[in-house]
Amino acid sequence: MAGQGSAAKAILYAFVANLGIAIAKLAASIYTNSGSMLAEAIHSFADAGNQVLLWLGLKQSQRPADAQHPMGYGKLSYFWSFIVAILLFSMGGLFSIYEGWHKLHEPEVLNKPWVALVVLAVAIVLESGSLYGALREIKKMRGSKSLHAWLRTTRNAELVVVFGEDVAALLGLVIAFGFVSAATITHDPRLDAVGSISIGVVLIIVSIFVAVRIRGLLVGRSAEEELQAGIRDEIAKHPSIENLLNAITLQLGPQVMLAAKVKMRPGIEIGQAVAEINRLEQAIKARFPEIAWSFIEPDVVD
Repeated sequence: MAGQGSAAKAILYAFVANLGIAIAKLAASIYTNSGSMLAEAIHSFADAGNQVLLWLGLKQSQRPADAQHPMGYGKLSYFWSFIVAILLFSMGGLFSIYEGWHKLHEPEVLNKPWVALVVLAVAIVLESGSLYGALREIKKMRGSKSLHAWLRTTRNAELVVVFGEDVAALLGLVIAFGFVSAATITHDPRLDAVGSISIGVVLIIVSIFVAVRIRGLLVGRSAEEELQAGIRDEIAKHPSIENLLNAITLQLGPQVMLAAKVKMRPGIEIGQAVAEINRLEQAIKARFPEIAWSFIEPDVVD
């Protein structure tokens, strides 16, 4: 599916960028004694690991339905995305705050901080490229929607997580660059520690945002409004349907389940009604391939 292809590309962009940046940051943090750099290195290693988990969730969600899981494994992508949010909170946010607090009470003079600044500058460029790649894939999905509206309504967990991680990483890099520069100019290593704490706060805020978005998908959310409107339109224009009594959709990873009650036009016998409903389901699935399960029944009241 197009959504999964976009998510896979965004995950790949982020993984390559984060792994390379993490190695460079770790080397620079060891060489310079910078707490901000160490916090950033841990953050980038965690992000690279998170991309692996997102990829795992993406692949597992594509497993076909079976007797034990008749609705498939689509929600596994939500589960792994939620795990990523937890890791971003703990390994990223809490560790950065701890490291900053430790350095604040036991400050160490930075050794050749220009090394850290060069690494951070290069990392900002690379992370900007990763964010651009994620935004390009998001653009393919959101169409005319604003980015804010898409983030609020999308059911694509992987892209939400990748976008959140990229934004947090870029903000963290800018913060680290600013505080390392300030610590160098003032010769006060405590500013570097404050930078680490600030990075941790940013990561925690982003992780909470991601967790809140994914929580709704884990619990169970309807399909996006555009899809629901399209389903209602397809039912309304069917010649044998008098009106739609009720329709429920459920997003299950990349696929959707539809259940609906319809009132048939007077005079249609049961055999014909069954045939017409089958035609209606075929038309809906042809227009919206993401609908994997459709249960439509005739009735007179909801």
